[in-house]
Amino acid sequence: MTPRGPYVVVDTNVWISGMLTRTGTPAQLVRSVLSQARPVLTTETFAELRQRLWLPKFDRYVSMEARKLLLHDLDASAFWFEVPQHIAAQKFCRDADDDKFIHAALASAAAWLVTGDRDLLDLADGLAASGVRVVSPAQAILLPDFDLHN
Repeated sequence: MTPRGPYVVVDTNVWISGMLTRTGTPAQLVRSVLSQARPVLTTETFAELRQRLWLPKFDRYVSMEARKLLLHDLDASAFWFEVPQHIAAQKFCRDADDDKFIHAALASAAAWLVTGDRDLLDLADGLAASGVRVVSPAQAILLPDFDLHN
């Protein structure tokens, strides 16, 4: 896979987990997405990440500087998509907050939506027909077309 690899939507929980545990699977996946793929953002997905990163519960684990750096680097390296109204109006999840990630995947024709959210993972089979491939970070690192060992 080249640095101009496939579009990949990464859920907020994976971005944050990757920052909290630098040696874990989410961290490995985040590094790979940033270096080998094209991370997808929408206004809605970025706003959620920004809002969650500022929660006080992370203060003892991650410095403000590290959080700002992640947002800056992601903003600069991401491929931004506007979600068309006909996609934004679609409902998929029982938790409506999760729909924004499916919308981003559909709008960008992303190769994968990587998430640790059970609500999204439970929809994987049903979303496959729409072209959305929902995988966990652990599943993503095992995909033959997502080589993380460069």
